[in-house]
Amino acid sequence: MDELTLATIDSPDCPVSEHIAILSASGDAPEISIDSRTINGFSEGLALLEDGELDMVAMPARLLHGRQAEMLAAGCEVVGARAPRRPNLVLVSDNKIDYQPKSAIILSDSKMVRRQLRRARRGIRILGPMAFAAIVGLDEPPSNPIPLVEWMEELRQSDDIDGYITSRPIYDELDISGRRHALLPDPKDRGGAHFLPLPYADLVILMARRRFPISISEQITEPEGNTSWRVQDLMISGLSEGMLERTGILVRHRHVRSLMKQAEEHKDITLEQSCHDTEGEVLGDDLHVEIRLEIVSKNGRKTLGLDRIVRHAIFEHATVSLVRDWDVLVREASREVPKDFYKDADALAYIDLVE
Repeated sequence: MDELTLATIDSPDCPVSEHIAILSASGDAPEISIDSRTINGFSEGLALLEDGELDMVAMPARLLHGRQAEMLAAGCEVVGARAPRRPNLVLVSDNKIDYQPKSAIILSDSKMVRRQLRRARRGIRILGPMAFAAIVGLDEPPSNPIPLVEWMEELRQSDDIDGYITSRPIYDELDISGRRHALLPDPKDRGGAHFLPLPYADLVILMARRRFPISISEQITEPEGNTSWRVQDLMISGLSEGMLERTGILVRHRHVRSLMKQAEEHKDITLEQSCHDTEGEVLGDDLHVEIRLEIVSKNGRKTLGLDRIVRHAIFEHATVSLVRDWDVLVREASREVPKDFYKDADALAYIDLVE
């Protein structure tokens, strides 16, 4: 194969063509020549792959959720992924979340982010754009992400709201002048506010026909992207849309040195022990995979989370084990607590998966 015909599917929150352009201009550019073009959607890309007009389709991983059967029926598969570059959302506001006035109004279109904001800061109003428009008597806000952000920015500039949440690609595309504050997954202090990314955030997957040459796909994909896709595929690909929008997940590569530094800063004995073998020696396998998963109650007061550090060499087996542990944890935390004695008061479930 002298030239790779690759199509990209962009979304406002995940500009895939930008990922591919950065790859082509970098020192890690593939040896094979890439003929890239943009297409409109998943169905079009699948049809072009099936007809042999394309060799590969690069697209946001979020588009594949719930449609894997359709992909497999067309004789295609995911051959790899590119690591997320900017998965964290940003708060566009004059103040950070901790310094917002008590009467502040923050808008977010994501149910999970609204819950994370309520967990991080009490005493401010966290609303969806539709709810805010209904409360103040405005017309229904736009449904598309970019017009929606323009609508919220107008409200912020007129002081009707104090801030809103958007993705970094949209913030850059609209060239918004307001200050931005990243919602990061690592709190400054142990136990502080943290914001896990949304499922498949800024994750680009590469889809091709079965038996696509590995020697070529390895030139386009990235090891960390492959790990992120594989873990998320195993853990959340079977979730309903309703459950998916209430879930936060982070998958990333970590080295022993950075893990031990973090353990020392936070006085985290469990994290430090994950970097040692049974004899107490530092593990020779330097590359680890950090997997963090959580769901948050509607009022932000309860969090059900699971964090795990595993060696990269066994991450797939560890993920299967993690899926089983997570299923048990969710099942037990979401059921009503049984009475020890018939006169005991009713005890509600720790977390409600329906709210």
